[in-house]
Amino acid sequence: AMAWRAAPRAAARLLLLGRRGIASCLDPSTGLTEDQKEFQKVALDFAAKEMAPYMAEWDEKEIFPVETMRRAAQLGFGGIYVKPDVGGSGLSRLDTSIIFEALSTGCASTTAYMSIHNMCVWMIDTFGNEEQRRRFCPSLCSMEKFASYCLTEPGSGSDAASLLTSAQRKGDTYILNGSKAFISGGGDTDVYVVMCRTGGPGPKGISCLVLEKGMPGLSFGKKEKKVGWNSQPTRAVIFEDCVVPVGNRLGAEGQGFSIAMQGLNGGRINIASCSLGAAHASVLLAQEHLTVRKQFGEPLANNQYLQFRLAEMATRLVAARLMVRNAARALQDGREDAAVLCSMAKLFATDECFGICNQALQMHGGYGYLKDYAVQQFVRDIRVHQILEGTNEVMRMIVARNLLQG
Repeated sequence: AMAWRAAPRAAARLLLLGRRGIASCLDPSTGLTEDQKEFQKVALDFAAKEMAPYMAEWDEKEIFPVETMRRAAQLGFGGIYVKPDVGGSGLSRLDTSIIFEALSTGCASTTAYMSIHNMCVWMIDTFGNEEQRRRFCPSLCSMEKFASYCLTEPGSGSDAASLLTSAQRKGDTYILNGSKAFISGGGDTDVYVVMCRTGGPGPKGISCLVLEKGMPGLSFGKKEKKVGWNSQPTRAVIFEDCVVPVGNRLGAEGQGFSIAMQGLNGGRINIASCSLGAAHASVLLAQEHLTVRKQFGEPLANNQYLQFRLAEMATRLVAARLMVRNAARALQDGREDAAVLCSMAKLFATDECFGICNQALQMHGGYGYLKDYAVQQFVRDIRVHQILEGTNEVMRMIVARNLLQG
């Protein structure tokens, strides 16, 4: 038994390198172009070599792997869907989904932060003026600097339009007061894309400001202790008479809520893609475990009940992947139904993929509950995907509203 238990994470790394164990029905490259297959392979190799071997240590010691992410940025993963003239890779939303799915097989927590960073850079690239794009985007695309997205507040989570952080204009500056909660990267990152109230109540009174670490009046709360996502710090971001130049506002006054929601449409695809990668890795780990673990004198793989559960896991994974990629295409094409498809994909993929990872843990029995085994970390890391970027309850509201219109 001890020999079988030896180096379970090393075995997982071999699986992720694709040297064995991937059935054709699970192949994430099915239906992709040759270019997409190529950068998918680059991302999978990076995940297996640069992320998977360190995933447990980053989790246990709560390490924010800055240098690893900078190496990922050298491959073009720091601004995947940002325009090339400011250092981005200029790829599509589908390309982005493929990359984040691949990277998440190595560490879902780190990839999830990278997806938030990418969303922030895209917002500056898309809604910023030329001066703002050239000031912020190149150093963010290279991950010389890192970004955080600041929407949620202690009193406004799902009801984001009720946010209270205020920005009073005084001449060429805004005086910012309030706080944001649950901010990924908070305190360790350099750039903060902040939604704040410059006008009256409701979404039309919200604007978007870009803050830089070190601005007077900008501070941070304690580092939160979390169930998962431990390779990225989470803190409150606090504004106390923080002076922000008007030149740091993205778009017009009152455009902030629209900017935030457009960013989240892509963010929902990104986080769903991170769930896909964790689920894919977990199915492979379960497949391997059933093959090598024996009970009652034969491999677990001979048990028909477990065969059926494995088949269900694979089927749900492929269904979720297809839904996410369909939504990514719709968003890229600017289709009218893109927002609701993104919500459907986020709802379905994050729910199903958590179930897949949890079932994979169950198949490992007691071993699955040990931190020697990667499957428990995938379970912990992607549980929060059902909450952030809009809770899955809010996703249901968006879909239902779309169905019942007119």
